[in-house]
Amino acid sequence: MSFRRGVVRQSKFRHVFAQAWKAEHCIDDVRVSRVTWDSPLCAVNPKFIAVIIEAGGGGAFLVVPISKSGRIDQFCPTVCGHAAPVLDIQWCPHDDNVIASASEDCTVKVWQIPDGGLTSPVTDATVTLEGHSKRVGLLAWHPTAFNILLTAGCDNVICVWNVGTGELVYQLDDAHPDLIYSVSWNKDGSAICTVCKDKALRVIDPRRGAVLKVREKVHDGTRPMRAVFLSDGKILTTGFSRMSERQLALWDTKDLSEPMVIQEMDTSNGVLLPFYDPDTNMVYLCGKGDCTIRYFEVTDESPYVHFLSLYSSKEPQRGAGFLSKRGVDVNKCEIARFYKLHERKVEPISMTVPRKSDLFQGDLYPDTAGLEPALLADEWIAGQDAPPLLVSLSGGYTAPPSKHRDTLRSKPKLVSQDSGTGAVPPSAGNVAAPTSTPTSATKETEEETPQPRAATREMDGNGERPKREDDVLSELLAEMKALRAVVLAQNQRIELLERQLARIEDGDETSKRAERSAKLPVIPVNAVEFNKGRLPVTSPVS
Repeated sequence: MSFRRGVVRQSKFRHVFAQAWKAEHCIDDVRVSRVTWDSPLCAVNPKFIAVIIEAGGGGAFLVVPISKSGRIDQFCPTVCGHAAPVLDIQWCPHDDNVIASASEDCTVKVWQIPDGGLTSPVTDATVTLEGHSKRVGLLAWHPTAFNILLTAGCDNVICVWNVGTGELVYQLDDAHPDLIYSVSWNKDGSAICTVCKDKALRVIDPRRGAVLKVREKVHDGTRPMRAVFLSDGKILTTGFSRMSERQLALWDTKDLSEPMVIQEMDTSNGVLLPFYDPDTNMVYLCGKGDCTIRYFEVTDESPYVHFLSLYSSKEPQRGAGFLSKRGVDVNKCEIARFYKLHERKVEPISMTVPRKSDLFQGDLYPDTAGLEPALLADEWIAGQDAPPLLVSLSGGYTAPPSKHRDTLRSKPKLVSQDSGTGAVPPSAGNVAAPTSTPTSATKETEEETPQPRAATREMDGNGERPKREDDVLSELLAEMKALRAVVLAQNQRIELLERQLARIEDGDETSKRAERSAKLPVIPVNAVEFNKGRLPVTSPVS
């Protein structure tokens, strides 16, 4: 009788486990928004945590440093410039101090958050984008091009903006017949995938306004769906079956006739929000109202989507924020971190690979996308594509010195025309209303009206390319040498003044002693009487 031993799939992420942080590291008394919109309600980057909160008479979201823990004061300053509830927030992938927010007031606003967090309520946005006729519920920053932002509203329109100038560069108003549920860029930002209320999955080139691929009835259920582009070009979708069972499906963009794999999970009503990590090729599914977080690994071998494990807790989640790889703790083999939203609390949850060694685990942390953009906005608009610029996480990530991230603060603020807070510069005005066909910055328009560049990094003599890192380093070294020379000169001057002061003090003391000795009278007295018998003296003192 022979026994056949089961074959276990080899994977370094097979034993990933999730662990919630202790209560003292959570953020308490956060009034998470109750808006009926299927968004994560939270956005996280290595510097800040942003959470959409309840606000009377408008929309607001809270921004606190990522190191913040404990109770949030009720008078804590917020970003509160919207006239209606905020539906979605997204941090810029190329600047950790810039965040965009979409609201029911039909506007999108871009905010500049100072280092260290807010010290007072913020009501004036750096840039205001007006182009949707109904509420805006989806935001997606371009993964490689600087200052390119995509928005989708309940008017079934997709807009692509140049945030640096406040310009609407592309508009797709006839690609979707119904409400858009989800939008995702591919790896190099050359295409997007969307899912719509008509149950169709579309692959679109936003610059041409062309629908490249369409798949009807991705999921048979009528509840909202989600889709995300994977790094290898495949698309992962979540939705519902005809019997209201939640499903996960993987699609090959080369052939959308049949899914590569489709899995059914449970019969819960919460929408599954997918969070994709391109470095590990793992997908995390967080259901709104669920108490669990499931995570899968996507591979090239059947069944392609491999279930790893799930994290379960007692309290359901209102939303979740996913931290980029630049912010995880590489010393603890942390490969992902979630910020789970409770009703009045934000709880961090770490995903960790168990390893005994304390050394840097290079197989767990391949080079990841850094802050530096691969393209300027004008270059992407002109038709160029480029993959993300990667950085190493060995020893922890440190942002390189770069000047383009500081220049958004100096740009003219683009305010709405009815706000009354100031005039709008003619070269950076808001887009008041959408056009009927997709628009772009053509060569004729550029020749007639010169627009400021989208990326505001320091330019070279031609005004076209950003300075290289070698030039920046040489400038920094020159400044350091100049400062060192100034410090040495000041030290010599201080030593000279100290010597002069010492000579002056010595001369004053000598002259004072001479004056005292000249003023003393010479009185002959008996030594015994002078000392009153206490000190024996043999001769008179004069």
